[in-house]
Amino acid sequence: MHIGLAQINPTVGHLTGNRDLIIAAYRDLVAAGAELVVFPELASCGYPPRDLLLKRRFGDDAEGALLEIAAAIGSVPALVGTIERNPAKAGRPFFNAAAWCENGAIKGFARKCLLPTYDVFDEDRYFEPATEPTIFEIGGRRIGVTICEDIWTGSSLIPRPLYRFDPVDSLATSKLDLMVNLSASPWHHGKNEARQQIVADTAKRLNCPVAYVNAVGGNDELVFDGRSLVANASGEILHGLEAFRTDQAVVDLAIPSSVRATSFAQEDLADVNDALVLGLRDYAQKSGFKKALVALSGGIDSAVVAVIAAEAFGAENVLGVSLPSAISSSHSKDDARQLAENLGMPFNTAAIATAVEACEAALKPLFSGRPVDVTEENIQARIRGVLMMALSNKFGSLLLTTGNKSEIAVGYCTLYGDMCGGLAVISDVFKTQVFDLARWMNRDREIIPWNTINKPPSAELRPGQEDQDSLPPYDILDAILRSYVEEGLSRRDLIGQGFETDAVHDMTRKVDLNEYKRKQAAPGLKITPLAFGVGRRIPIVQKYVN
Repeated sequence: MHIGLAQINPTVGHLTGNRDLIIAAYRDLVAAGAELVVFPELASCGYPPRDLLLKRRFGDDAEGALLEIAAAIGSVPALVGTIERNPAKAGRPFFNAAAWCENGAIKGFARKCLLPTYDVFDEDRYFEPATEPTIFEIGGRRIGVTICEDIWTGSSLIPRPLYRFDPVDSLATSKLDLMVNLSASPWHHGKNEARQQIVADTAKRLNCPVAYVNAVGGNDELVFDGRSLVANASGEILHGLEAFRTDQAVVDLAIPSSVRATSFAQEDLADVNDALVLGLRDYAQKSGFKKALVALSGGIDSAVVAVIAAEAFGAENVLGVSLPSAISSSHSKDDARQLAENLGMPFNTAAIATAVEACEAALKPLFSGRPVDVTEENIQARIRGVLMMALSNKFGSLLLTTGNKSEIAVGYCTLYGDMCGGLAVISDVFKTQVFDLARWMNRDREIIPWNTINKPPSAELRPGQEDQDSLPPYDILDAILRSYVEEGLSRRDLIGQGFETDAVHDMTRKVDLNEYKRKQAAPGLKITPLAFGVGRRIPIVQKYVN
């Protein structure tokens, strides 16, 4: 059997645009010899649609788009991820489903059994679960249909199954010729290997080939990496599609081969770079932005964001702006200009010393008798925010914030200052990873000035300032943050692991106190198992100390 894998990039809510993508991919794959074409989860409406599903007309409009898709499907059947209205009088209004389309009509629906409700997922808010997976008889073959989470519960890689029902187990005695899995599985560090192992394990458990088709693209903070694949009954990968790129292929299940796209298995830093570029590009394009702005401080964070933006938009469409104060070092100004020249991006300078003096003069009577402190430092950052937002408004460009996960975790950032912007590109990238990514970006030639990479990090808000004046060394800080934020370990756990007691108490206290800042931050691209976004729901007002 020849399976067509349609790894497309849908846009949430763009029903007509997604319809056109589906029909075009279907026709291409049929022309290439496909006998069955499989699309990703919720391909017709985009994933995740979230509260669009609560809009009164959304269900009707989605049904209309699916009927138009079905009308364009010929004698070669297609399985299309879609929503299906729940006909029952009780329960959630929709099913997360796969529509079997053939000869201009919808022949049936297969419904998702397991609805994830953790991290960034909240499917139980909208969808009714199926009680068992569906088997279709298509072209004389028995084809089991599962949707994303349905294959993620029975694997040995899952330490604690979240569900009491395993859809794969229920298919184990069904003597399938093929199982397909329609997915919209967001990427994060370490997921590639786990996903491939789960698909391979599923194929071996069912003793049949498994075709796994994943979405690709960015939707809000989520980045989908594609990497669709086919495994044979022995769990060997027969074909693997591109990572972070739209792709399609026809795979002959009868021919033992191990054809994999060049990016299907690539090094980790290439994955990080590709995820951030794709996430930024889709966030901008799907929102209607064609140009971007980056405040270039001469530091490592803004440099890495600028390189990502240049790849996502084209360097000519990214304006770098230097905003020196009276205390900005000459090397920082030189590094910012050199970066822009290396990238070939436009560059301007807007000095802030006069504006800072004016603000300080206006506040001087009110601050009388009080010492200079972080307040005055924040004035500089906020003036920069005002100027960058003015440029964003005037030219219709997307302002990119440059804070990393380490800084955002402990509040080493200024609300309404450097946090101003439309997207936080590296807010899920720890500072140590930022340095690794910068060195990787320079692997072939100097793009980021080596002085930027080698000099001690500094916010340059007071003379001689370095980040390590206020924070532990970043390798120690990041290790503490990974354990406390991502793994949920307590202060006592961290101290027991050997971290210095005062550093643990100070940094974890800063994490807890700065939840209010993160709630007001720009949305950020998710690349770790737990980002500061919709998947992390810590109360702002809370008194738990562990």
